[in-house]
Amino acid sequence: MSDPRQVVAELDALERRDPQQREEQLMRALPQLLARAQSAAGWARILGGVDAAAISSRAALAQLPVTRKSDLKELQTRESPFGGLNATPTRQLRRLFVSPGPIFDPEGHGADWWRFASPMKALGLQAGHILQNCFAYHFTPAAFMVEGAAARLGCAVIPAGIGQTELQVNAMAALKPDAYVGTPSFLKIIIEKAQEMGADISSVQRALVSAEALPPSLRNWFHEHGVPQVLQLYASADIGNIAYETMSEGAVHPGMVLDEALILEIVRPGTGDPVAAGEVGEVVVTSFNPDYPLIRFGTGDLSAVVPGVSPCGRTNTRIKGWMGRADQTTKVRGMFVHPSQVADVLRRHADVLRARLVVSGEMANDVMTLHCEVGDPENPAIDVGALAGSLREVTKLRGEVLLVAPGSLPNDGKVIEDARKYE
Repeated sequence: MSDPRQVVAELDALERRDPQQREEQLMRALPQLLARAQSAAGWARILGGVDAAAISSRAALAQLPVTRKSDLKELQTRESPFGGLNATPTRQLRRLFVSPGPIFDPEGHGADWWRFASPMKALGLQAGHILQNCFAYHFTPAAFMVEGAAARLGCAVIPAGIGQTELQVNAMAALKPDAYVGTPSFLKIIIEKAQEMGADISSVQRALVSAEALPPSLRNWFHEHGVPQVLQLYASADIGNIAYETMSEGAVHPGMVLDEALILEIVRPGTGDPVAAGEVGEVVVTSFNPDYPLIRFGTGDLSAVVPGVSPCGRTNTRIKGWMGRADQTTKVRGMFVHPSQVADVLRRHADVLRARLVVSGEMANDVMTLHCEVGDPENPAIDVGALAGSLREVTKLRGEVLLVAPGSLPNDGKVIEDARKYE
């Protein structure tokens, strides 16, 4: 087993690298990742004809197809259990998980396979600390993500799982864990139960929470109820840790720091096209996992890059965290309209900078309007009729077109906005 102090030193060195050095190392490793992925039958189909050696830049990577989380069920139905995306044979893996869907997720044999040590270290957890792990141990991988990192950092774990609130409180009171790991809502339930029981769980001074939103009001509630250090992380059952909050001197820093073993792209929903810096779009991740490589994997989540470097000293890219879902497919007059169709319309009209399809009116009386940002909305050379025709041809639905000035559309990642009244 690795010396926890050495693990911390190695993580520090990675997290505080010069950004240019990090980028160069990732790009050098990218062709090998592609070649490894192409050894798996599923990736061989998806990346058929791709010269792995030529994919050594972000521009080259951006030309590859996006494989979305929403595609996994179909891929896994075609080729069980992992859609042929696992480069390590199924029977050589450590664990096989069943996530809702059902979607099957693998775990290999590497130490801290899900890369949870960095967010746990960011919370100040170290050898000798005790964690109460309140993620589910049943079928899904979240609890094991924590277990792997705790072992690597030298932390003891109370495998509490979910439910049995009174027993959770009794365990905390008796075993004095330093930290809680789980969903924020369940921590609130535990604290309220402890108050009801008159139990002392004041040993829990730290919490690492995920799988749910952590609004500022709830973070403040935890501070007021005896848990002064609360950080959240953004993870998925397919990728593991994606990004995590950091703090110093008790202050939580803006944004979430990207994991070191990932390449992040923010793309326009429904496409594989990277958006401009700071613009909201879908989180697309390339994961350097030798057992389960993921190439341009669309999470279905919206976020945006935060400019600058974190005050904590970590130098990797920061994102704003979860900002909604990227799949904005909407039914209009009995037909589905997809974000990719809006992108198809834009590709036909180079003078449109950005667009947003707004569906208004009332159910069964829908009004569809394509709001288009153009350089000059008063320019008569912009053919509104042609835009409306493209919209009708692509979606098979009639819609209006409204030209607006650059920057007029909200930066919230929405390509389709359902503004109908349902009352």
